[in-house]
Amino acid sequence: MSISNTKKPDLETLVNDVRQCTLCSDKLEYGVRPIIQLSRSSKILIAGQAPGSKVHASGIPFDDASGDRLREWMGIDENTFYDSEKVAILPMGFCYPGKGKSGDLPPREICAETWRASLLDAMPQIKLTLVIGQYALAWHFPESKQALTQAVKTWAEYPKNILPLPHPSPRNNIWLKRNNWFETSVLPALKQRVASGLS
Repeated sequence: MSISNTKKPDLETLVNDVRQCTLCSDKLEYGVRPIIQLSRSSKILIAGQAPGSKVHASGIPFDDASGDRLREWMGIDENTFYDSEKVAILPMGFCYPGKGKSGDLPPREICAETWRASLLDAMPQIKLTLVIGQYALAWHFPESKQALTQAVKTWAEYPKNILPLPHPSPRNNIWLKRNNWFETSVLPALKQRVASGLS
């Protein structure tokens, strides 16, 4: 499957192609189920990692404890979060990658390599991108050598339309306790930028 041609496909065509993607069908133990949410009118982009097992089962992005925490961080309700004209959800991998030794496996790189740039090009109204986790950080800032914690700690040095964040997974509870500056410094800025991006 290739999307490299002279004429750029429109967003509807791209989304349909993504939903039918089988590039990793022989590599994914639980099968392919691309899960994304986006619109040409989307204002905020959530660039996460990959769907977890619960999201794979439901087909709804962030339909888990991570989503509950992320919505709380952003200061928005479910109706706003799941309105594609307001919020786009485009993880680095669109399908559940399966379990590894310590949590889920990394998102498969071919997913972003094949689809991400074209999908981003088709969303010209994005005002704010939330870069969640190390894999999203590495893709959006390939020249950066910062570890995730340092990137989040220096959030104010990034462009105002981009905010690096830790993953909201309950697996990060210890990280959040160790880095209480995140709640006092980053979350108020996050809520403010989200509200501004949606206005």
